[in-house]
Amino acid sequence: MRILVIEDHTLVREGLLLALKGLDEGGTPAEIIGARDADDATRLLAASDDFDLILLDLMLPGTGGMAFLGVIRKRHPHIPVVVLSALDDGETVLKAMRQGAAGFVSKASPTDTLLEALHKVLAGDTWLPPEYRELSGKRRRPKTVAERFGLTKSQARVLELLAEGKTNREIGAMLDVTEGTVKIHVSAIFKALNVSNRSQALLVAQGKK
Repeated sequence: MRILVIEDHTLVREGLLLALKGLDEGGTPAEIIGARDADDATRLLAASDDFDLILLDLMLPGTGGMAFLGVIRKRHPHIPVVVLSALDDGETVLKAMRQGAAGFVSKASPTDTLLEALHKVLAGDTWLPPEYRELSGKRRRPKTVAERFGLTKSQARVLELLAEGKTNREIGAMLDVTEGTVKIHVSAIFKALNVSNRSQALLVAQGKK
């Protein structure tokens, strides 16, 4: 069994590689391979895509995890993908599942929960955090962060990029606006969410404050 872990933070990636060493199916220890970003993962998958599962962080540099999830599902539809993210609000969870993820695990979860989720997905099931398991396309769609706090489309996009760890300069380059414009959006986001810094903004957006 081979598992590809795509995580840009070295300490987190190495911790995951170590934690997943205890994962085995049929008594065979798993071979765990790490990739630091989408480009690194693309090279590994091009060389050999005989992976049984991919564990994907959403907050990747360059090509973000949500976008890369769509790429993986298109190019390697036989490989189930479990999303691992610190941003675990209902909007993000459902978006990932609609993009084709087989499971979603919050980074706040204990290792046992992650291993249980991977076992489920490897067995052909799906995995969602307990609080989202009753949600389906037939049920009422949860409000987005933008809807909850009255953010404009531009402000919502800036908040997404803040959650990915982008700087104001990087956000400006990605959205083709000036750094000053980004600062105006960030200030408006802080005001709407009633916070004073990025960390607090992300907590509110995740529904944890």
